[in-house]
Amino acid sequence: MARRKNSKKTFENVEVLDAGSKGKGIGRADDGRVLIIDQVVPGDIVDVTTYKKRKSYYQAKPHQFVKLSSKRTEPVCQHFGVCGGCKWQNMAYEHQLFYKEKEVLENIKRIGKVEIAKTHPILGSEKIYFYRNKMEFSFSNSRWLTEKEISSEVDITDKNALGFHIPGMWDKILNLEKCHLQGDPSNAIRNKVRDFATEHDLEFFNPRDKTGLLRTLMIRTSSTGEFMILIQFFKEQKEKRKLLLDYIIKEFPEVNSLLYVINEKGNDTIYDQEIFTYYGEDHIFEEMEGLKFKINAKSFYQTNSEQAYELYKIARSFASLTGEELVYDLYTGTGTIAQFVAKKAKHVVGIEAIPEAIEDAKSNAKLNGIENTSFFAGDMKKLFTSEFIAEHGHPDVIITDPPREGMHKDVVQQILNVKPKRIVYVSCNSATQARDLELMDEFYKVDESQAVDMFPQTHHVENVVCLSLRA
Repeated sequence: MARRKNSKKTFENVEVLDAGSKGKGIGRADDGRVLIIDQVVPGDIVDVTTYKKRKSYYQAKPHQFVKLSSKRTEPVCQHFGVCGGCKWQNMAYEHQLFYKEKEVLENIKRIGKVEIAKTHPILGSEKIYFYRNKMEFSFSNSRWLTEKEISSEVDITDKNALGFHIPGMWDKILNLEKCHLQGDPSNAIRNKVRDFATEHDLEFFNPRDKTGLLRTLMIRTSSTGEFMILIQFFKEQKEKRKLLLDYIIKEFPEVNSLLYVINEKGNDTIYDQEIFTYYGEDHIFEEMEGLKFKINAKSFYQTNSEQAYELYKIARSFASLTGEELVYDLYTGTGTIAQFVAKKAKHVVGIEAIPEAIEDAKSNAKLNGIENTSFFAGDMKKLFTSEFIAEHGHPDVIITDPPREGMHKDVVQQILNVKPKRIVYVSCNSATQARDLELMDEFYKVDESQAVDMFPQTHHVENVVCLSLRA
């Protein structure tokens, strides 16, 4: 059999010119192709080895740094470079903001081919570490071993891990000691749960063999100081389950909500699973501008509470409400934006596909004494119809905050049929936002745009645009 030809190439003294999709560096190869480079910062000069070739580009990894960029900073996390969670920790924060804003504006102009009348500077996050209110960690009895451990002659007996999946490896878990994404008591909870489980021979999950007891640990914290812990077990072993849960109460008696799930499925998602309350309540509370939001284990809530408040203030400002408008809030989730703008609107109609989220929205509106909102569950493209609008009123303003894939083309078309005076489009993916803006460009112009950084140390960014009908 003929041996496969090695297609790897090396390129020397490559200057990293830009930050591209998913935060990777962009350079240019000697043959003219684009180089998409892992683990570099714009301004670095590197020697690289390619590992994938396409018609117009290579994907490559650096094997030597010739010169380090002035945009670099020292990563604070001991797990940086192995964990895939904070890939931009080696870039100073002001430069992170520059490249996030650049990507948003380039996507809107290049993909959307639309002009923006007024662009506001990106809004950075006051907290650049310990800003997340929700984290999920995986148990594994097959932890990721470091190169040092592999090359040593020491017999490694402890292979338990509680942490994150290694990028691109679904069955390998990085054992975390300290994560800089979620504040106290997150690190203490994770480390003590792992140590206790190991000491008491509680089996960590094996995703390949589908064996073991402990699957995942979820921790939710809130700006009110409350926190929730959820342990996902692979099977019911009552004595062992109680042993761990009782330990958590003993170590963290201030926990507001201690929950568990028995999940025997092939995947870790809990949205189709029954959740049991072991201690405290089945929820915690988040608060924003005097409004309270009940957060349960399945609730969607923006993972950066402080920046969510800033994001929603921008969306409300762009909506320019006077108190006389009927507002439709598409993809309303648990109705957070709907309730946030309700006091400045005549009435707000929220639509969301997930029935449980709509029940949360109704419950939260009642909790907050908000009477000028209505919430409806259903597939957006099937529910948001002419019949629905005839029944519930013609919107003056539409606020839309779709998932990463953006809006379905039928939803965009329905918005164009309705022709509200203003549209406020909140997006976590400026590429699909730009695609949708192009579809609306014949009838709507983009008056304002503002990026908001919800996720420091990563390449992710939110963007809000305001559109108005063309004259």
